[in-house]
Amino acid sequence: MKRWLDRTLGAIAMYKLVWISLMIVAVAAIALSFFDLVSPDPFALLASLPVAVGFSYLASMIGARIVRQRAHLESSLITGLLVFFIMAPSLELMGLLGIALASTIAGASKFLIAFRGRHIFNPAALGAYVFIFAPLGFPTWWVGTPLLQPLIVIAAFLILYRTRRLDLGLVFIVVASSIRIALSLASGGTFTDALSFTFASSQLIFFVGFMLSEPLTLPPRRWQRLSIAAVVAVLFAVPFSIGPLYSDPLLALLIGNLVAFFFTQRRTIRMSLVEKTELAPGTWELTFAPHRSISFRAGQYTELSIPHAKADFRGARRYFTISSAPDAGGMIAITFTEAARSSSFKSALLALPRGSQVNATGIWGDFVLPRDTSAPLLLVAGGIGVTPFASQIAHAHREAEGRDIVVVYASSQIGQLPFADLLAQAGVRVVVFGPQSSTPLPAGWEHGSEGRVTGATLSRHIPDLSDRRVYLSGPPALVNDLKSALRKYGARRIHTDYFSGY
Repeated sequence: MKRWLDRTLGAIAMYKLVWISLMIVAVAAIALSFFDLVSPDPFALLASLPVAVGFSYLASMIGARIVRQRAHLESSLITGLLVFFIMAPSLELMGLLGIALASTIAGASKFLIAFRGRHIFNPAALGAYVFIFAPLGFPTWWVGTPLLQPLIVIAAFLILYRTRRLDLGLVFIVVASSIRIALSLASGGTFTDALSFTFASSQLIFFVGFMLSEPLTLPPRRWQRLSIAAVVAVLFAVPFSIGPLYSDPLLALLIGNLVAFFFTQRRTIRMSLVEKTELAPGTWELTFAPHRSISFRAGQYTELSIPHAKADFRGARRYFTISSAPDAGGMIAITFTEAARSSSFKSALLALPRGSQVNATGIWGDFVLPRDTSAPLLLVAGGIGVTPFASQIAHAHREAEGRDIVVVYASSQIGQLPFADLLAQAGVRVVVFGPQSSTPLPAGWEHGSEGRVTGATLSRHIPDLSDRRVYLSGPPALVNDLKSALRKYGARRIHTDYFSGY
């Protein structure tokens, strides 16, 4: 099941998964409304939906033109749909005007309430929250209704699973639901009523799955994200009133966004392409020069945005691990393979001439080596999964950290292995798994076997496996299989690469 989920969800761009999920919930809500199974009037829903989405798109287009950036259609669609689910649907002119203004504020805020090209607040939350103080419309969270919850739970799970944010969702749900249930019981309610109020008739699952999980308003490190989830959960669940401000899910999220802002490097990273190198047949390294200095840790990843004509289903944004070291002359390099039937994104990326400007939306990731340089390490790479290790080993070598590193490199073609020169120069022990090649391996390297790398073969070649911290990077199927297999052979500290699709 896990392998099927990884393969299926990995083929869908993140933005598409979100807006398709929202559209399914919207269609279900409209259908149920005709049978009076959800509270809004069906014609109010039919009128409010195009207003919310249309004004979000228009505001995004205008905002992008003002700051001379490109608008992202799918992002605008998601923002409009979120406003649709938050604001009270209406057939009245004033109600529709409120929805239109909420979507306009939301769409424009991505560009006009931003720091160095990155929006600070969740756009839909900001647009809807304004109308707590305005006479037009009101955020009612009508989506929090029992019959929609099964779809919302499934969609929220898929989104959190796809982004590897299940831990964030779990922390938020446990903290927020515990507080709400405790408060309900303390006020004399029954346990059944408390559960119904917290889950069935609440926006809790929708909130965490579609809004708190927004990558661009989350900090880069896991402990930071979980801290934000806990803070937002408390503000979400605990009633309070301070002057004109009072407890509200939208305010909780906006405060969380503001706290996250101080955790992270908040700006769009503008870069120019300086070099394209084919490291091996079909494997390319692209090197970019950021227009401003940036900081990152070896093993982290970035998201590139390459708008292009006739984009396929996977869209115009893609995640890439940074393959260059943090001290590589201020440059950022990414490395990827080009399949026989490549995506429109990779084709557009490879077609870029030198000097082309591209944007990265940020840098994230916890797949970093321990600060304790004396800890022995086992780095297992499947194919292009070697990229974070290239960054980490290059950095460790330049800093003369003296780490005890064993690299296991699994590849279907071991005649020309990307980063072989770097690994050889660093002097780390390398064990290669894959078909024998007429090209000899670098001096000192070992050939493990021609078959698939398994826990058993690794334990034979690395007898001190249980003493090493293990890092796995590669296709999800390989990572998932090895993670469970290595535990049987004594590995306890296993880290896997976060990546929204290979």
